[in-house]
Amino acid sequence: MKALILVGGFGTRLRPLTLSLPKPLVEFCNKPTVVHQIEALVEAGVTHVILGVGYRADVMETELKKHEERLGIRITLSYEDEPLGTAGPLALARNELLEYKDRPFFVLNADVVCSYPFKTMLDFHQKHGCEGTICVTKVEEPSRYGVVVYTEDGKIDRFVEKPTTFVSNRINAGLYLFNTTILERIELKPTSIEKKIFPQMSKEGELFAMELPGFWMDVGQPKDFIIGASLYLNHCAKNKPELLSNHESCLGNVLVDETAVIGKDCQIGPDVVIGPGCVIEDGVCIQRSTIMKGSRVGSHSWISNSIVGWRCRVGKWVRMEGVSVLGEDVAIKDELYVNGGRILPHKEIGASVPNPA
Repeated sequence: MKALILVGGFGTRLRPLTLSLPKPLVEFCNKPTVVHQIEALVEAGVTHVILGVGYRADVMETELKKHEERLGIRITLSYEDEPLGTAGPLALARNELLEYKDRPFFVLNADVVCSYPFKTMLDFHQKHGCEGTICVTKVEEPSRYGVVVYTEDGKIDRFVEKPTTFVSNRINAGLYLFNTTILERIELKPTSIEKKIFPQMSKEGELFAMELPGFWMDVGQPKDFIIGASLYLNHCAKNKPELLSNHESCLGNVLVDETAVIGKDCQIGPDVVIGPGCVIEDGVCIQRSTIMKGSRVGSHSWISNSIVGWRCRVGKWVRMEGVSVLGEDVAIKDELYVNGGRILPHKEIGASVPNPA
């Protein structure tokens, strides 16, 4: 089987992290988002993953080469000279997708994290026998989204954009499974699959919805990245508790790389991720935050609802909160307050940032 991952463009919503790495390579819970997806696809029987890319493709290719070898699959890149939306990349990769003409293929939004129930999707798709399956997920405020209306058996009736009265609380989750006949519908030009292709498929009775079990989050911006990490760690606690730390300083669900060092009298958690080679000095408190590879947090600092990028140095008695994000190689001097700051890579901060960026 094959899969196409829609990587997209510049990742501006996740800056300053994406100033150093393409968005799919930014570590989510100590592993690049796209690697979470590829590993789950391989478990479902996918042997060839295509990435639709338009930004820093050389970096993507180099990084993914080692995963290609480790997993024993093919990973190829489909280059977009111009943004092609969410349908155009399928047309661009048409020849590769048609190599297995009689087999369906997966399509994923690169920002989505969930339990990736690809085997369940495949069973559901084969049972209904139509052209397409999309995963849907329940949300609390459907008026913020375009919602999906479908029958009991999953056949999609229509899509409603940001409804003012309740018609459904299920939204498109960004995971699809298609027969290769869908490629006959799509031209090689910028096209929205959600606005142009799906409505036509639903009119013809060729599109079904499968409700996504478990958690779901689009982690394409810092606030949602932090929420997504909490959901993922809760998922691990229920399904893979061996992945979580049992260090004496950890409270609740905490993921700590084995090469990280945690000092005395710390309180780490809940919902914290600490990456490879990090050093957490004595008396540090961290909650609902991610500390990325090679960073150091000085003694008695307090970090909440924040992301500390790669190789950063947070001084002593620093307080960070309010969805603050440090880019790569940022230094925060001692005894400063950072509230909602978005700090560019390679900067040194010598004064407090009391107001959100």
